[in-house]
Amino acid sequence: MTELSREILRDWQIRKTKAQKLRFIEFLQSRLPGLAVEEGGWPRCRNLVLGDPENADVIFTAHYDTCARLPFPNFITPKNLLIYLLYQFLILIPFFAAAGLLALGLIRIGVFAPLAFMLCWFAALALILYVFIFGPPNPHTVNDNTSGVVTLCELIAALSDEERSRCAFVFFDHEETGLFGSAFFSSKHKKAVKDRLIVNFDCVSDGDHILIVQNGKAKKRAGSALEEAFSAESDKQLHLCGPFGAFYPSDQMNFPCAIGVAAMNRSPVLGLYMTRIHTPRDTVCDERNFSLLVEGMRRFLHLYQMNND
Repeated sequence: MTELSREILRDWQIRKTKAQKLRFIEFLQSRLPGLAVEEGGWPRCRNLVLGDPENADVIFTAHYDTCARLPFPNFITPKNLLIYLLYQFLILIPFFAAAGLLALGLIRIGVFAPLAFMLCWFAALALILYVFIFGPPNPHTVNDNTSGVVTLCELIAALSDEERSRCAFVFFDHEETGLFGSAFFSSKHKKAVKDRLIVNFDCVSDGDHILIVQNGKAKKRAGSALEEAFSAESDKQLHLCGPFGAFYPSDQMNFPCAIGVAAMNRSPVLGLYMTRIHTPRDTVCDERNFSLLVEGMRRFLHLYQMNND
């Protein structure tokens, strides 16, 4: 890895509050000349852009904001949607169960029942928002999404001047609060992203199974080049999926021609899965994943540009 990537992993894993983000932006601008800030949207987003998105063949992206510390991991099973939805439901049960018990307690002391339940449900929603979004920063964010930031930095360093001139690189803000940074970028560059391929890296350092999810337009334009680019022998296993083969919730969902890249673990029962993220256990950094992705994306760029020139 480059010294920049090692420094980010060592010193810049917490990027949640406005002040933390601004310090990181200043640091990254000092290391990547030409890195511009595009500010706007709601909530106020500060996307970081290197290169010209209006004329790039491919736009590589990753979100740089980080999450709140949770008492339980964000558990994702991209090829098992039922398990994913069931888990999201189960982690909400304690909040609403506590709200229901509190409402019953208020009713017992004479509070009007509909008012008691309404107040307690609102209290539960406020607590959920605090815990999931506004709570204290997670102290370790190696996989989510320092790994994506590092992948972009490694790719920028590895590409030649000519290769970089045909790409743009975007670090999105406010992914953790609801994909707002990528939505703002998509709106600001509406004409450009209509025909540009977006490749988004989110959580790529923990797992030996590399998941690449393509929407329909991206699969049509880039699927064969992706398959050829990542066909080299490796101790990692590639899972190249079309629009209905896997569900991975990240910034690529805001673009009409997009690819999402993530690293997964695998079990016989659950299939591909991701865990540890959004907790202090998010510390796994497999540098081989960075090398695999950078080398594969360089091959992919060459093949994709040949096919579309």
